[in-house]
Amino acid sequence: MITFVGAGPGAKDLITVRGQRLLEKADIVIYAGSLVNPGLLSLCREGCEIYNSAEMTLEEVLEVMFSGDRAGKEIVRLHTGDPSLYGAVKEQMDALKEQGIAWEVCPGVSSFCGAAAALGAEYTLPGVSQSVVITRMAGRTPVPERESIRSFAVHQATMVIFLSAGMLEQLSEELISGGYAPDTPAAIVYKASWPQEKVLRCTVETLAETAEIEKISKTALIVIGRILEGEYDRSRLYDPSFSTEFRKVEKK
Repeated sequence: MITFVGAGPGAKDLITVRGQRLLEKADIVIYAGSLVNPGLLSLCREGCEIYNSAEMTLEEVLEVMFSGDRAGKEIVRLHTGDPSLYGAVKEQMDALKEQGIAWEVCPGVSSFCGAAAALGAEYTLPGVSQSVVITRMAGRTPVPERESIRSFAVHQATMVIFLSAGMLEQLSEELISGGYAPDTPAAIVYKASWPQEKVLRCTVETLAETAEIEKISKTALIVIGRILEGEYDRSRLYDPSFSTEFRKVEKK
């Protein structure tokens, strides 16, 4: 069996219990060395074969999987955050399927959750925003035109932007062109949950300036939206005048 495991946002103890158990019993671990906390490898048993996929091609990763499966070994493919977000997992899954090799996924805590924790923020505040757009700037990997930052900005929803910390001037331009006011609250969260974590609060207009002061150009998430301000409506869920399946309001 090959299991794709989400390593979590960074902190060693933010991997799931299931993910930890899979690591502990694995015969082979292929980890995304550019982003996964190497401290997680201490969970691996003695004799486990460990490969850093940052130094490998897709074909090399697959060959380790294929040969390990033929040998009857338990294999963990350790991805950062949750494998479903910017994890390049689909191409691996399809290649395994073509070979008739069984695989499954162990979800992980995404870095956008780690960023919210670092900010003390709720992405879906009543009366402010009830939607979260997770996206990225176009770079060497293109983004469909219909999913441009500018087109998403029109909705004024909360935005969490991955893989764009090195393009903040362009990002600001796109956000403002799409409809965000220059003074819209923004935040740069560097290495959420790691010991090196930094939280920088700014505005859409000052993103690049703020990052330049702290010399941040990668491994950071950008959060945009009025949810970073203080005002919002009270949730109806716990309102004493609001009935639910579990709590009924007595009519007077």
